[in-house]
Amino acid sequence: MPVLEINAISKSYGKIRALENVSFNIPKGSVFGLLGPNGSGKTTLLSIVLDVLQANSGVYKWFGESPTYLHRKKIGSLLETPNLYHYLTAVQNLRITQTISGRGNEGDIHAVLEKVNLHERKNSRFSTYSLGMKQRLAIAAALLGDPAVLVLDEPTNGLDPVGIAEIRGLIRELATKGHTVIMASHLLDEVEKVCDHVAILKRGQLIACGAVEEVLSAEDCLLLSAADQLQLTEKMGRYPGLVRMNATAEGLECYFAKGASSAEKVNQYCFEQGMVLSQIWAKKKRLEEKFFELTSE
Repeated sequence: MPVLEINAISKSYGKIRALENVSFNIPKGSVFGLLGPNGSGKTTLLSIVLDVLQANSGVYKWFGESPTYLHRKKIGSLLETPNLYHYLTAVQNLRITQTISGRGNEGDIHAVLEKVNLHERKNSRFSTYSLGMKQRLAIAAALLGDPAVLVLDEPTNGLDPVGIAEIRGLIRELATKGHTVIMASHLLDEVEKVCDHVAILKRGQLIACGAVEEVLSAEDCLLLSAADQLQLTEKMGRYPGLVRMNATAEGLECYFAKGASSAEKVNQYCFEQGMVLSQIWAKKKRLEEKFFELTSE
């Protein structure tokens, strides 16, 4: 059963259509990445499923049921800037969060600080923390009460490479301990490193969704090189089953429908055309390439 089911969600701000008929499911136990350019509707969608905003139409279900206050207590969230007090310690901040949210107890406070590797700095003021430590404390607040689901909006925003690596490691660790993690991000490389499922939004519409490998592997790509690249391009332009080509500094990228060809077949074809390839290898498409391919005009 999916942990979250989103069915035909739409949201408008006056004449601006922020979300349009968005539907997808988030599997239990997954690390799910929500991607899209600025203004694509990521934060709006997360705000709707967290009851911060109300959709104009459509429904969603948490844990197979219509959302209630009890379901909300199973969800920890961090939307945009952490709302913590700079002059208070980590423990004091978490006590305030615990009182307001009703999630967790004193024992949970120390447990979540251990989980995010801040227990040794539990009595330090928030103002003395690095950016990465501040973000980890905000995630600790979201983890109070041991929620089944963690929702993070741009969790690595503004962090340096060290801070990004810290949050990446924490998300991976949470996933291994059974939490479902839903994260919106514009850092495609980070999403590819930590997420196993992804949904891509563009102008409020869902344009791709599924396991990361499935989203990336709709096509096969072979990188080819020969002594005469112009002749190679001409010959490959007549290859049966070729979807498209792209000339790069590395060589000629040839795209085929999934399973429609192979390196052996292409090599044989080129040989029969009187060409000897100096290079042929399968190139795995990265999430960044797929993202820009899907979201470009």
